[in-house]
Amino acid sequence: MRANRYEIDMCSGKLLPKILAFALPLMCSSVLQLLFNAADIVVVGKFAGDNSLAAVGSNAALINLLVNLFVGLSVGTNILAARFIGAGNQDSLRQTVHTSMLLALLSGIVLTVVGVTAAKPLLHLMQVPDAILPLAALYLRLYFLGMPAAMLYNFGAALLRSVGDTRRPLYYLTAAGFVNVGLNLLLVIVFRLDVAGVAIATVISQYLSALLVVRCLMREEGGIRLVLRQLRIVPARLRQILEIGVPSGVQGVAFSLSNVIIQAAINGFGETVISGNTAAGNIEGFIYVACNAFCQANTAFTSQNYGAGNYGRLRPIALCSAACSASVAAVGGILGYVFGPQLLHIYSNSDAVVAAGMVRVTIMFLPYVLCGLMDVIVGSIRGIGYSVTPMIVTLLGACAFRVLWIATVFQVPRFHTPEVVYWSYPISWALTFLAHLVCYLFMLRRLYRREGLLRKHHHLTHPQEE
Repeated sequence: MRANRYEIDMCSGKLLPKILAFALPLMCSSVLQLLFNAADIVVVGKFAGDNSLAAVGSNAALINLLVNLFVGLSVGTNILAARFIGAGNQDSLRQTVHTSMLLALLSGIVLTVVGVTAAKPLLHLMQVPDAILPLAALYLRLYFLGMPAAMLYNFGAALLRSVGDTRRPLYYLTAAGFVNVGLNLLLVIVFRLDVAGVAIATVISQYLSALLVVRCLMREEGGIRLVLRQLRIVPARLRQILEIGVPSGVQGVAFSLSNVIIQAAINGFGETVISGNTAAGNIEGFIYVACNAFCQANTAFTSQNYGAGNYGRLRPIALCSAACSASVAAVGGILGYVFGPQLLHIYSNSDAVVAAGMVRVTIMFLPYVLCGLMDVIVGSIRGIGYSVTPMIVTLLGACAFRVLWIATVFQVPRFHTPEVVYWSYPISWALTFLAHLVCYLFMLRRLYRREGLLRKHHHLTHPQEE
């Protein structure tokens, strides 16, 4: 595969400049995506009212729950493609590309059917208040019409990341995002379509970003190139994608399920708390994606070096990524806390909504370093070929803990408050990070021991090569 100006050589050279070159465009992409999503919330909150804001916000956890399983499969695509690039296996890379993109399209169609047909029953299960249920159901149905495009973009961007290209997805998201914002203003303010206008704008922008990333892959050279007539499922590649991606997706679903349960608990406090939680959650999202960019960098760098057999670079990659993620989390958490009231006022004119949002900000933003470290260490574990272990640790350390917290501590009358709900997050981050760290150190030690035995065997059987 030809090297071009968008690719990064992950298997040699200094790590920090290359990790930053990978992560910063990815961070900007994610922040821009959140800004454009925040524009949805801001336009609705400012020009359609708090009920419409709550209707859109009440969908967030449910959308993540339904989408995360399939987005997890794109993690499998990214890791597998990076591994084949590191190993120089162009045929397997080509099969991975075409299997992944067809899988993305089929996944999107499945999500559309589920989201459109089961909107109201799912929202009922989440205890969405009757006052906002019709608006929430309308938004959800329209939103899921864009799922085929969303999946194509996610899988296509994952393939580009496997060669170190995080810049072109940034350009495509920027173009689609400006279209999204323009349509938001037109459909909500001018045509007064309320939440329907926001959903339609999102769907159109998703199809634009998907078109751009597919066009990009079709113009690539070597194993990463997409040829439409070669789209087919290769069973061996599908199995490998599923082996890596399904545990990742299940982990994401479990996180989302615990968040759905937490959202349901928050929904019981009424529209004002829902709106405040929605606004604070959107602000938190900016910190999360900034940290997560280094998790994805860690995963890609680890996968390529693992595929190339460069095991000596694995620990430095993890340490460098963790330091970057922790630094971003610390700065972001402090800034989010200090400027919390001003940021929350962007989302709503209501002082009551801002006060409700500051409850979440106060509890969750300062210890956000723990969340950043937790994510980075998962990237290291997945990159060296373990996907089931982080899933199990996350299920127990974060998801099960949060559900248990809501079922026990939160049910005590004096602890039946939003504050108690929010405290479940930093506690679960700490527990899960420590468990992941122990697992990673054990796995890395076993990998180095296995490599040492192989080298010793090679020396004994081929002494003339030494």
